[in-house]
This record gives sequence, structure tokens and C-alpha cells, in this order.
Amino acid sequence: MRLIFYSLFLYGIIFGQGFVHVEDGEIVDGNGEPLLLRGFGLGGWLVPEGYMLHNLGWIEGFESPTQIEGHIEALIGEELAEQFWIDYRNSYVSQADIDQIAEWGFNHVRIPFHYKQFYSESDSESPIGYAIIDTLINWCQPHNMYIILDMHCAPGAQNGGPISDSDGTARLWLEEENKELTIQIWREIAEYYSDETLIAGYDLINEPVLPSGVSLEEFRQLYIDITDAVREVDTNHIVYIEGNWYGTDFSGLTPPWDENMSYSFHKYWGETSLATIQSYISMSNQYSIPLWMGESGENSNSWYYEVFVELLEANNIGWNFWTHKKVEKISSPYSAVVTPQYQALINYWSGSGAEPSETYAQAALLTFTNSLKIENCIFQPGVIASLTDPEYGEVSKPYSNHTIPGVIPAVEYDIGAWGISYTDSDYYNNGDGNYNDGWTFRNDGVDVESNGDQNGMPYNVGWTEAGEWLGYTIEDVTPGTYDINISIASTSSNGMFFAQLNGENLSVIQVPNTGGWYNWQNVTIPSVDVSDGSKFFKIQIVQAGFNIESIEFESLMKIEDQKTIPNDFVLGAPFPNPFNPSVSIELVLELSGNYDLAIYNLKGERIKNWGSVQLDARKHMLSWNGMDEYGNSSPSGVYFFTVEGNKKSKHRKLLLIR
Repeated sequence: MRLIFYSLFLYGIIFGQGFVHVEDGEIVDGNGEPLLLRGFGLGGWLVPEGYMLHNLGWIEGFESPTQIEGHIEALIGEELAEQFWIDYRNSYVSQADIDQIAEWGFNHVRIPFHYKQFYSESDSESPIGYAIIDTLINWCQPHNMYIILDMHCAPGAQNGGPISDSDGTARLWLEEENKELTIQIWREIAEYYSDETLIAGYDLINEPVLPSGVSLEEFRQLYIDITDAVREVDTNHIVYIEGNWYGTDFSGLTPPWDENMSYSFHKYWGETSLATIQSYISMSNQYSIPLWMGESGENSNSWYYEVFVELLEANNIGWNFWTHKKVEKISSPYSAVVTPQYQALINYWSGSGAEPSETYAQAALLTFTNSLKIENCIFQPGVIASLTDPEYGEVSKPYSNHTIPGVIPAVEYDIGAWGISYTDSDYYNNGDGNYNDGWTFRNDGVDVESNGDQNGMPYNVGWTEAGEWLGYTIEDVTPGTYDINISIASTSSNGMFFAQLNGENLSVIQVPNTGGWYNWQNVTIPSVDVSDGSKFFKIQIVQAGFNIESIEFESLMKIEDQKTIPNDFVLGAPFPNPFNPSVSIELVLELSGNYDLAIYNLKGERIKNWGSVQLDARKHMLSWNGMDEYGNSSPSGVYFFTVEGNKKSKHRKLLLIR
């Protein structure tokens, strides 16, 4: 009877104070309402990983946090290195990052940390981790955003890879002092945050891999020992238990040993079928314990949609995306740009460049940390759409505001799932290699590559294969008769494609040999009548072997001969877009008059203002060099070119990439 009373008492403590907890086999919020955890891992923030810092992961001896820290210190010295890492952390994640994640509609962040950030060998030194997480809690508070703490690097390392800061051996499982230190640190963390309701739990050990000779009994026992230590000071928070072999194998971890516990699996690459997670679901049902998918990502947008939305959410499994920001990667929502100065450091570390001076290295690292700020990063709208847009798998939506007349970069095909906005023969990583041969600009299976900014086009679609297609929604349409010029390049005359406009076949085109993969030549579909209203243009590959640069709708009528709306004007598509260093926009006026021209950023702040300009009734070519009103270079990001006049106002979205 006493035992029953004690259990009920604990139940009241756990469930009576607004904590995220486990109840009746599912994760619920502080009010007992079901909570589907959807969020981002802030990977790379407190635990830098080489592959996320551009190509450092492929430089020998530059993969793990300790290795990276050592190279930085060797360049600029211990004192300056310490300041660099402060600047790095402040730039990588800030209030603005949390605000953006909340604005997208996500409800939690998972924080990978190194055990050293919550441990100090000296009583005179306070671990930095608590201050960092306390600040994060303040950022999350206005959004009621939850935080899950993840020990990403355990004492001695929980696996043999660089992600755990290992020397190649998973010493956590082999040395008792490492086990004891892990237990101690988690007890101290739990005691400190025991009353914090924004903490949604503790992810005890990230991606463990047992060395040879370590039994499943030892594996389970360490988890139990950590849980017991946590429960001595904290009965409020969920403990998340990851399986062996990088969070995939739960052998030895059943049955559960705690009432406020969840199993956490990781899923990378591979098929998107129910069969791939059925064993986890069966385990959850058998033991009435909830599941949480603690890590997944590193794939295409369509794969994200199929896994996170159609697979996990359909089975009431919460998830965490890896990760919200990386450097020069297209598979996360934000990508930091590698500056020329930072590239010089990479060249030195890889053995292909000269050793920089300490002064140069310090300046280069400063440019790098500045590029990590969210306002300077490149946004991948397709990644977010795949995770948040309920129509992603059903409706093809424009990547940007295309116009007729106008030029459409081939790489600006619609946002949407495979088979909805495009098809590609290998549109996600099934564990057998790279699904994107170009690996730039867009995170779909479509093979986009750098074009060297030829013809003002920084990118093109390459590696075309029979059966693939691209779709373009065009909403700003001026009726008329147009030649459709499609810029292609090929080293043979074997390629073939056909074009459709709103499902109507326009022409079948035999691709000529242009003399090179980047020797661009127009093939023309002549005299196409275009009516008013939104249009869907489609290029269908029949026979492979050519690259596609752009699609141009070129009017066959003089401006003065076209039927137009009185007092209206046409603001064409930006070209190129994205751009660097300058962008041009065609403005066609029916009436002379004063027109206000300006550039605004996403916050609505005016960056550049030309004021009221007298313009004649004709075609004008407007341009912007990326400079603000004071002659300073504007950072990478989204801007709007606005034109106002004759009681009309129009704008075009611009993407500046530094």
C-alpha cells in the first residue's frame, strides 16, 4: 500500500506542474494534451562537425570538435581562439534563429552538446553550458518552444566516429570512470533544470555504438544508472533512450524501466515505407511507450515529405530535423556562404594553399562568423515547404514570380513533391550514393550545377534523363503571341524533348549539337498564342543528353500594339535571380510620368531609394548593384524591387548571394 501511495505521489509531481511528460503511452504537454514534437536540431552550434563547415569533413584530421578547435588555435593562438568560438556560437544561433523556427510553426529544438560544456575539472571555473542554455530558454520563452538536451559527445565517446569527438574507440563503454562521469553530469544537469517547464526532456546518449565485447546487459545498465541518477533530483522530465548502432537497434533495451521515458530512433537515407519503422512501432505498442524520431535529414525535399509528413506524422510519431543551418549545403533551411577569406583557410588546411598570417587568419575567421548569421545565410524555401506546407504533395507552386513576357531560369522550376512539380530518375538518397549530381542551389533530385554565370545565369539543369520533366507555374501573364526560346547545350544531337503549356503540346524539339555542355544555343517554339490567366509550362525529356539554361517568352508584338490595361505597367522578371553583383528588371510603361523606385529588405526597411523619377512611355531596363544608399554592400538575402506610379504598385523578389 505504501508503494502504491508513493507512485501516486510521484504521478502528481510529474503531471501537476505543466511539464511535457509521458502519459498512457504517448507524449503530452503540461495540460495532458497530446503533443506531436516537431522541431530542429541545432547541430553544429555547440558541437562543430567538419562536414557541416563546408568541406572540412573531408580533410584528414579535421572532422571532430577537438581536431577543429586545435586547428583554429594553431592559426590564431589560444586567447583569440576562445573569442572566435564565442563569436561563432553567437552567430550560429541567436534570438533571430529561434524566432524564425517558431514562425515556421515548430515547437521544439534539440540541443547537441559536448559533455565538457557542463563539466569543469576546476571548482574555480563554471561550466559554460548552463549560461548558454539559460539564454536559449529566454529566447524560447515568448514562443513556448520546448528544448531537448542531447549529450552528443559523452565522456570517452559513445561511438568511434568524429561526431562523438572520439579518438577512434568508444571508450564510454570500456572505462568505468567515463560511465561514472556521464552519470554525474546528467545528475547535475537534471538538478539544475528540474523545475524548468520549457525543457521537454533529456536525450541521454546520442547514437551509441557498442564496441566488440560490450554486452547488451552493460548497455542497458548504463542507461538505467543514468536514469536513476536523474530521478534522484528530477521526476519531471522525459528521458529519451536511443538504440545501439546510431540509434537504430533497441536490442537489450526492452522492457522500459521508467514511467516517464521514450524510445528515440534515428533514420537516415533508405526507403520511406512503413516497413522501415514497423519494428519501432511494434515495440511502442507492445510496451505502451512513445516514440520520438530524434534525428533525420541529409536527403532531398521529397524524401523529407515522404518520411516526416507521410510516414512519421501519419503514425503519430514526433520528429526532429537535422539541422537548421550548415555551411554551403542545400539540404538544410539555411546555408552560410563560404567567403573567399574563409576559403583561403580551407585551402591551407587541405594542403592546396599557403599558410596565412595570424592577422589574415583572424580576419578570415571574422568573415566566416559573420556569414553564419541568419540574415546573411541563403534560404532554401523548398526544404521548409516539404516540412510545413500541407499542399506540398498535391499542388505545384511557383519558386519565384515568373512573368510572360520574361525569362525563366531553368533551375527555378516549381516547389512541390516528386511527380507534382518535377520528376527525376534518382530523386533521393536510398543509401546507395548521391542522388543529385550537381549538388547546388536546389535540394531536389533535379541535377542543378553551376553555370559560371554565363548569360547572367549562375546555374543550369544538367544530367537530363529520359522520362524526367520540369514544371513552371507562371501567374503574371500578359496575353499575346510569343516565341518561346529555350536555351540548351549539348555535345551530340541525340537529345529530344517536348514542351506543354497548360497540358497542350506545343512542339517536339530535336536538340542540336551545340559543341559543348556550356555552349548555349536557343531552340525556338514559334508563334505561341498565350491567353490571360495563370499558366503551367512543362519541359518533358524524351531522349537524354543535354543541359537546360533558361526559358524565354519573347513577345512578337510591339508594346504599343498590345492590348493593355490603361495606366498599367509591366515589371518583368529579375535577371539573373539569384544575382551577384547586379540584377536587371525590364519595366514597360504605357504612360509617361513620375515613378518611385526603391529596394526593401524582408523587414520592410528601405535599403535603396531612387526617389521619384520621370520616365517616358517605353521599355526601360532598371538595375541594382546590391549597394545601399550609402554605397555599402548589402548582405546576402531576400530583397524587393518596388515600382510605384499612376496609382499602381508592383514589386519583384530578389535573392542576393554574396
